[in-house]
Amino acid sequence: MTDIATLSAPSMDLIGPGRLVLVVGPSGAGKDTLIGLAQAACAGDIKVVFPQRVVTREASSFENNEAVSPMQFGQMLAHGDFAFQWEAHGLRYGVPRSIVDDIRAGHAVVVNASRTIVEFARRSYANVTVVSVTAPPEVLAQRLAARARSSDGQLDERLRRAVIAAVPDVVIENIGRAEDHAAELLQVIRRH
Repeated sequence: MTDIATLSAPSMDLIGPGRLVLVVGPSGAGKDTLIGLAQAACAGDIKVVFPQRVVTREASSFENNEAVSPMQFGQMLAHGDFAFQWEAHGLRYGVPRSIVDDIRAGHAVVVNASRTIVEFARRSYANVTVVSVTAPPEVLAQRLAARARSSDGQLDERLRRAVIAAVPDVVIENIGRAEDHAAELLQVIRRH
């Protein structure tokens, strides 16, 4: 399935002055693990926001997601509740519209997002940093198999999925200690 991404219609003025940090990469790369560690390290820092995504699948202890039904997601979309949304692997993902206010207030907003929304984001937000989290195919396969989440569907499809995306600003090769790579992500988040 092809990913579908949409954003609110961009105005002539880009949304800023805060920063949108998009953490992207293939399934199993460890994006949520690194984001979770970074979020724990930023506890109490009101200048860094980690919004909860809305996803049309059951909640997982590994992700910062709010699970909703496809019908609920459609209602939220119709009400304009998302800053942007996309579809991947038969699921729908949305990022709350509240991030617009956070970015306008000068905060850094960190989101696990699809690679397909990068260009939309760069056309709508004044300061976007794209962090690509990667790992070798055999590591991705092991991680996906280990999490054994039924909503992941066919693992071989996830591994074969190729997404054409813009060149990232930072690449984190997530092999070895997650804490070390979370520290790399923290450096990006705290950079102004």
